[in-house]
Amino acid sequence: MENQYGICRVSIAPLRAAPKDQAEIVSQLLFGDKVLILERLEKWLKVRGEFDGYEGYVDFKQVQAVTGDNTPGKTFVAPANVLNSLTLTDGSKMYLAAGSTLPDYDGGYCRIAEQRYKVDFEPLKVMEPPSTEQLVKTAIFFQHAPYLWGGRTLFGIDCSGFMQIVYKMHGLNLQRDASQQALQGETVHFLPEVQPGDVAFFDNDEGRIIHVGMILSQKEIIHASGQVRIDPIDDQGIYNAELKRYSHKLRIIKRFI
Repeated sequence: MENQYGICRVSIAPLRAAPKDQAEIVSQLLFGDKVLILERLEKWLKVRGEFDGYEGYVDFKQVQAVTGDNTPGKTFVAPANVLNSLTLTDGSKMYLAAGSTLPDYDGGYCRIAEQRYKVDFEPLKVMEPPSTEQLVKTAIFFQHAPYLWGGRTLFGIDCSGFMQIVYKMHGLNLQRDASQQALQGETVHFLPEVQPGDVAFFDNDEGRIIHVGMILSQKEIIHASGQVRIDPIDDQGIYNAELKRYSHKLRIIKRFI
């Protein structure tokens, strides 16, 4: 049986743990994200993200079915701006989150199936590898974004979604959860060896990876905890000056570029 695919057709679509509106949001699909359709229910699709392999349930109305060979363009994404708009053929506007993919982008337009969209902004052309300065600049764009479990946007984001979307905007695929991301990349053994853009992981008392953030310098990290914030870091972990204590215990540092 031929695989069935879909592309997210709305700005942000919640990906849920179960096929009901009350279920936990485990992640989000952004406009242009391509998924493999695993199962069709009355109102829901069980899907697996092509980008990160993450599975969940999405409202079928928020995904446009496409043929298997209709692959979204991976070269162009919405940049780190608040007002990234598309104009539909009827003249109405749709606003995209930073990091959204522009399927089949060409000559100022993108397309999902038969729907054509005029791109009202200068898209970000993904180029590998990014510079550390580019990664840090993109991460800083999200500063003060509120923490939201399962979120991947400026208006609500979790710690691993933050790292994933920043790296996605620069052509690098990180998995969805912090524990999965910790298995990727090359280990940086000592804090004095870090460079901006490295990713630090933190564990709990049971040794489970529960948090992640981006190194800005040997002394600072940007991460999502309550909101996307910049805090001091040392060999012990992240120090929260407001709480006057360490909030996260450092486990490992990884490099992806």
